[in-house]
Amino acid sequence: MSETNSVYAAYQGNTYLFGGNAPYVEEMYENYLANPGSVPDSWREYFDALQHVPAVDGTNAKDVPHMPVINAFAERAKSGGTKVVMASADVEMGRKRTAVQQLIAAYRNVGQRWADLDPLKRTERPNIPDLDPAFFGFTDADQETVFDTSNTFFGKNRMSLRELLNALRETYCGTIGAEYMYTTEQAEKRWWQQKLESIRSKPNFTAEKKKQILDRLTAAEGLERYLHTKYVGQKRFSLEGGESFIAAMDELIQSAGAQGVQEVVIGMAHRGRLNVLVNTMGKLPADLFAEFDHTAPEELPAGDVKYHQGFSSDVSTSGGPVHLSLAFNPSHLEIVNPVVEGSVRARMDRRDDPLGKQVLPVLVHGDAAFGGQGVNQETFALAQTRGYSTGGTVHIIINNQIGFTTSDPRDMRSSVFCTDIVKMVEAPVLHVNGDDPEAVVMAAQLALEYRMTFRKDVVLDVVCFRKLGHNEQDTPALTQPLMYKKIAAHPGTRKLFADKLAAQGLGDTLGEDMAKAYRAALDAGKNTTDPVLTNFKTKFTVDWSPFLGKKWTDAGDTAIPLAEWKRVAEKITTIPESVTPHQLVKKVYDDRAAMGRGEIPVDWGMGEHMAFASLVASGYPVRLSGEDCGRGTFTHRHAVIHDQKREKWDTGTYVALQNVTDNQAPFTVIDSILSEEAVLAFEYGYASNDPNTLVIWEAQFGDFANGAQVVIDQFIASGEVKWGRVNGITLMLPHGYEGQGPEHSSARVERFMQLAADTNMQLVQPTTASQIFHVLRRQMVRNLRKPLVIFTPKSLLRNKDATSPVSEFTHGSFQTVIPENKTLKADKVKRVVACSGKVYYDLVKHREAKGADDVAIIRVEQLYPFPHKAFAAELKKYPNATDIVWCQDEPQNQGAWFFIQHNIHENMLDGQKLGYAGRAASASPAVGYSHLHQDQQKALIEAAFAKLKGFVLTK
Repeated sequence: MSETNSVYAAYQGNTYLFGGNAPYVEEMYENYLANPGSVPDSWREYFDALQHVPAVDGTNAKDVPHMPVINAFAERAKSGGTKVVMASADVEMGRKRTAVQQLIAAYRNVGQRWADLDPLKRTERPNIPDLDPAFFGFTDADQETVFDTSNTFFGKNRMSLRELLNALRETYCGTIGAEYMYTTEQAEKRWWQQKLESIRSKPNFTAEKKKQILDRLTAAEGLERYLHTKYVGQKRFSLEGGESFIAAMDELIQSAGAQGVQEVVIGMAHRGRLNVLVNTMGKLPADLFAEFDHTAPEELPAGDVKYHQGFSSDVSTSGGPVHLSLAFNPSHLEIVNPVVEGSVRARMDRRDDPLGKQVLPVLVHGDAAFGGQGVNQETFALAQTRGYSTGGTVHIIINNQIGFTTSDPRDMRSSVFCTDIVKMVEAPVLHVNGDDPEAVVMAAQLALEYRMTFRKDVVLDVVCFRKLGHNEQDTPALTQPLMYKKIAAHPGTRKLFADKLAAQGLGDTLGEDMAKAYRAALDAGKNTTDPVLTNFKTKFTVDWSPFLGKKWTDAGDTAIPLAEWKRVAEKITTIPESVTPHQLVKKVYDDRAAMGRGEIPVDWGMGEHMAFASLVASGYPVRLSGEDCGRGTFTHRHAVIHDQKREKWDTGTYVALQNVTDNQAPFTVIDSILSEEAVLAFEYGYASNDPNTLVIWEAQFGDFANGAQVVIDQFIASGEVKWGRVNGITLMLPHGYEGQGPEHSSARVERFMQLAADTNMQLVQPTTASQIFHVLRRQMVRNLRKPLVIFTPKSLLRNKDATSPVSEFTHGSFQTVIPENKTLKADKVKRVVACSGKVYYDLVKHREAKGADDVAIIRVEQLYPFPHKAFAAELKKYPNATDIVWCQDEPQNQGAWFFIQHNIHENMLDGQKLGYAGRAASASPAVGYSHLHQDQQKALIEAAFAKLKGFVLTK
C-alpha cells in the first residue's frame, strides 16, 4: 500500500465524521432529539452546538426527529398512500404552456440566425429546429390555442399560438436580428425585450425623417460616384453598397447631442473614411479634391495618404454643439481602437466625467478585421476596468461579407457571426440588413440608448456589400464571380429606398432631385453637411500651440529647492496610523524618509517618487500604467500600500502620491490587464489629447514591448511626421543583461534606434537616481512634447553605486552625457570607453581592479537625439587618447552600436581609432545558460581594455 493510501486508510478509521460512520451518527442524533440525556456528554455538547446554527432557510427553526416522519410515510405507503390524479388533458395543456415559454426563449436566443440580413440573398435561410413549433410538439391544430404571454412585451397578456409566432418572427427574424440573451444582468435582457417586442423591431418614422435618411443615402452614394468618375482608378476604398452606414452615423451624432453628449471621438479604418470626412465631419469637398489633385499643401516631413487622415469639426444638434474627432489611423486596421479609447478617457478626465455622459467613443470596423485582429480582444478586456473604462463604446461594423478577397464562410472565421468576439464582455449586438435604412437608423438609436443607459459596449452590425473591389484598382470577380453577379444586379440601397418612399407618396422625383442637388454642391466644392460650426471652442479645448516648434535642446528647470524637497519627501513617506503596511514596505518607506532628510543617499525608487510628487504638487497630473506597476515588477516602487489588516478585498489601499499637497494634480497608478498592445495604444491616445499630463506606460520587462510593436512603429515613432500630431507619451522599459535569458534582458534598444529620425523621439538610459528624477521632470517642465523612451534598470534599482545625494536633486539637470567622475590625469589617458547603462558599473569595477588609470569612462545617457556638443566636449578633454571604444552588453547586431558609431566617429579627433567591445552578433537577444552569460560578460569587459580587434574605424 502506498504512503498516500495508508494515510487515507488511517483517516477513514479515526475520523468520527467519515462517511462510513454516518448511520451511527444519524442514530445518535435521533436519540439526542428525542432525549438529549440519552447520549454521551461529548456527543451532547457537539449536538448542543448544532442547535445554534441557523436553519438553511435562515430562520431559527429547531430541528425535529426524522424517524417519526419517515415511519408515518412508510405506514401510509403500506395502506395505499396518497394518490394524485390529474386529467390527461390538463397534463398536455401544462406541457404546452411550458413549450410556449421555450418557444419564446428560442426566438429571443437564436432568432437572429433566421433573420433577413443579407441584401444579396446569396444563400437560403438556415434550418433552425428551435424556431419550428413542431420542435416543441405543436401541430397546426394548436395555432388558435390561446396561451399566457404576460412575460412578453407584445401588448397582450394572452395570445394565440399563431399571433405569438407572427410577433416573434417579426421581432427577431426580420431585417433586425438581435443578440442579447447571453447578458448576465436580467434588467438588460428585459430592457431589450421591451424595446424590441413593443414595436416588433419595426421603425415608425415620420415622412420628414424618412426624407432625411434618403438625403444621407444620397450623399453617401453621390460622393462615391462623383469620385469614381472624376478620379478614375485612384484608391479611395469606396463605401458603395454600405451607404446606410452614413445614415446611421448621422443619427448617432444627432441623438447623442440630444442626450447631452458634447464630444464624439471616431476611430475607423479606410473603408468609407472619405465619405465620413465629407458627409459626417463636414470636410469641404474642395479640400478633398485638392488632395486627389495633389494641389493640397504638403507641409509635413512625410505626410500620409488621404484615407488615413484625421479631422475634427463642430456640428449643431438639438442638444447643442457637438465636437467631432476622427482619429488618424494607419493601415493596420483595428489598431486605432484603443488609441481612440485613450483619447476619450483623457477627455472624460478633463471634464470630470467619470461615466462618459459627455464623451462618446464610436469605433467603425470591417467584418473580417473585427474578429481577426487580436487588438480587439485586448481592447474589449479593458472596457470595464477602472483605469480604462470609457462608459461604453458604440461599435459599428461595415459588414460587406468579404475580407479582402475571402468570402467563403469556411475560410472567413470559426464563429457564426463576425461579432461573436463581443460575447466576452456580453455586449449586445444588433445585426441589420443594410438595404433597410430605416432599420439601420432605428438600430443606431437603440444602440446609443443602451450605451447611455447601461454605460457598456454595444454593437451595430450593418450587413451590406462591397460594390467595387478592395480598392478601385481591384477586380473582385476574379475570386468572387457569384457574389459579384449578385452585386451587379443590385440597383443600390439609395434607389431601393427612393422607390419605397415614392410608393408611399413622398414624391416620384424625390430621389433624383436630391441626387442632382448633391452633385451641384460637389461641383461647387461646398459643404454637404449642415450645419457645421466654424471657430467654435469650449473651455475644454486643448491649446497645443505652446508645444509646437520646440527644440530638444531647449532648457528646463528640473531641480527643486531644498525646502520643497524636504516638505514633499516627508509627505510621501508618511503612512497614516490607520494603515498597516507589510514590514518590507515599512522598511522601504522608513529608508525613503531618511533619504528625504539627507541622512542616506537617494535610491532609484525615491528619485522616481520625488519626480512624481514634485510634478503633481506643481499642477502636472501623472498617469502611470502597466502590468504590476503599482508595486513595480522588481518591487522597487510601492506606490500603492496595501493595508495588511484590511477586512474587505476592495478597500485598504493608500497612495502617498495622492496626498502630497492640497489642490494637487491627480496621481493615477493602474495595474493593467496582461496586455501590451492595447494598453500602450490606449496611453498613446490619452497623451495625444492631454499634453499637460505625464503619461507613462511601463513594461513588465522591456522585452515585452515587442508585443506592442505596431503601436511603436505606426504611432509613437511616426505619428508626428505623418500627421503632425505631437505626443509626450513616456515608455519605461526595464533593460539590462543580468543572466535572465532571451526574454528578460533586452528592451531592443536597436529597434528604437532604427526608428529614430527627424528628431521624432527621445531615447535615454539613465544610470543614477538623480538622472531618472530630472528626465521625468524634464518631460513636463519643458514645452517639448516628444515621446520619451526610458531604458530603465533592474539591478541598479538597489545598487548603492547608482544612488545620488540630495544635492543632485536640488541642483543641476538631466545630463545627456555624464563625464568621467574619477580624477584622472587627462594627458595620460590613452583610451576613452563610451557606454550606456548598467555596463558602466562593471567597467568601473574592472578598471579599479586593473588599476587602468589611463582609461576614461564616459556615459551616454541620451542615445537619441545624440548629444554631439556634450560628447565632443568630453572627448576633447583627452587629447592624447588614441582609442575610442564603444562598450555595450548587447550583441553586436543589437543595442546602440550600429546606430551610434557614426555619431561617435563624427566627434573623434583625426587619427583616433574607434573599436567595439561587446557580445558577438547573435540571433537571440541573450543566452539562457547562466555560465555562458557570465563568460560573455567577463569577456566583453576585458575587451574594453584590451587591444582593439575586429572592426576598427580610423578617423
